[in-house]
Amino acid sequence: MSPLAQHWPYPRWIAHRGAGTLAPENTLAAFALGASHGYRMFECDVKLSADDVAFLLHDDTLARTTDGSGVAGTLPWATLAHLDAGSWHSEQHAGQRLPRLDQLARFCLQSGYLLNLEIKPTPGTERHTGTVVAREVARLWAVHTHGATPPLLSSFSREALAAARTAQPTLPRALLLSELAPDWCQAALALQCVAVICQHRLWNAQVVEQARSGGLRCLTYTVNEESEAQRLLDLGLDGIITDRVDVFQPDA
Repeated sequence: MSPLAQHWPYPRWIAHRGAGTLAPENTLAAFALGASHGYRMFECDVKLSADDVAFLLHDDTLARTTDGSGVAGTLPWATLAHLDAGSWHSEQHAGQRLPRLDQLARFCLQSGYLLNLEIKPTPGTERHTGTVVAREVARLWAVHTHGATPPLLSSFSREALAAARTAQPTLPRALLLSELAPDWCQAALALQCVAVICQHRLWNAQVVEQARSGGLRCLTYTVNEESEAQRLLDLGLDGIITDRVDVFQPDA
């Protein structure tokens, strides 16, 4: 087990995209709301604009969560910066903007919050996105403060994680899994990951044992039912990503 996996610095409860569905996802308003519910760690999605600005957005396209349209990664930041990323959710949040990664870093580092940053490459840019995001994370967390716990970088894209490892090998990584391919554990170890983050239904005692035998921490997404949360807690999972920041009380 790697030193970071052995001395795990991240809390068990993680707020999905800032505050789940209670605020417009991946906006600064969402992180502030999640924090007001006591959450110290947030999951969010980071991708690149056409001019390599790292910003937060889950989808490849803009239509679901902004008043823009088209593929986000094909547009420059000067265009993306002016989009309304809050009105789709509620009138209360109208005018929320897509945050840059540096803005989120400032918010987290000022208050000691932690991040699980999912690398979300625009299709065809997996290696480049992994490289740029890893370098930006290393720069931001070193610039703001020395000794801060870095974000846990995760991705479904093995190529993006491999690029992040090459660019910044000391940053912690986790392989995201929506299904268990035969080589899932070997792939995570080959990428020198410290953890795997599985869809919650995939976890059982055997899968946990296999991950633990490889020295991997076990995290899961997206858990919103109390009975399922208890099942996963009983399995000893290290991290639970949830939308229900108003229901589950995060541990210290």
